[in-house]
Amino acid sequence: MPSNLYAPHIRTPKTTASIMRDVCIALCPALIGSVIFFGIRSLLLTLVSVLSCVIFEALWQKLHKLPVTVKDFSAVVTGMLIAFNVSSTTPYWVVIIASAFSIIIVKQFFGGIGSNVMNPALMGKLFMSTVYPTYTMNYVEPMQTDLVAGATMLSAMKSGREVSYTVMDAFLGKVPGALGETSALLILIGFAYLIYKKEVNWKVSLAFMGTVAVIVTLAGQNPLAHLCAGGLMLGGCFMLTDYNLTNRTGNILMGVCAGIIVAFIRVWGMFPEGVCYSILFVNCMSELIKGIKTKHIYGKD
Repeated sequence: MPSNLYAPHIRTPKTTASIMRDVCIALCPALIGSVIFFGIRSLLLTLVSVLSCVIFEALWQKLHKLPVTVKDFSAVVTGMLIAFNVSSTTPYWVVIIASAFSIIIVKQFFGGIGSNVMNPALMGKLFMSTVYPTYTMNYVEPMQTDLVAGATMLSAMKSGREVSYTVMDAFLGKVPGALGETSALLILIGFAYLIYKKEVNWKVSLAFMGTVAVIVTLAGQNPLAHLCAGGLMLGGCFMLTDYNLTNRTGNILMGVCAGIIVAFIRVWGMFPEGVCYSILFVNCMSELIKGIKTKHIYGKD
């Protein structure tokens, strides 16, 4: 039997389920941190979000006589990321509605995993922040879950008010914010695990963060504050790197484009944050960005 019988196909022991399990493991440090910072309700919100995503995906596939794919853990990842983008005071029903929107409208309407145009979790975040902003953005001080915070680090920086939090506070997670985005350290620990497992395209994240750092520095602002505050780390490490929406040819350009949008929104736009908009924009433009580089024709040098 010829040794190249199966050429030119590349075979790998990795599966969608194994990759998504690794992503879940990588998200666990931030999940544990959210419970420490904001209390047990963080864990309950995450469980509600995950269960909702899994149930909605299974129901949709059952009703349409499609193979049930909840065992691939992609719905679990979506559920965790949806919860990571809300405050600890968010009602459970808001997370359930957002899960239905993300799984059914954003993911299943386009054919399920591998066919979705945009990141389902980020679309869920956009849906919640547009329809239910007062429920999802009442951020609280870490370790003081009954006290509503006056302003996040980014909003204080944007308004020109004195920032009561240091860069180290944001790096460790001692700032008000969404459940999974407050501690840059815990996010990076999970991201390092994915790099170790070779499950993530780290170049897109580096291009994204580097672009933001350069632009805000040129604008006279503290790049470390921008890198550690808000959802930049969570978005750059876990959502911009969506396996369906990045590849080896377009990754750096996608990261740069997203970084430019974030920096311009944060420095000159009307909103203090811009990660969600930037990643969704490059999601929509991903095929165009990927096509900029000439494709290599198999069989030719």
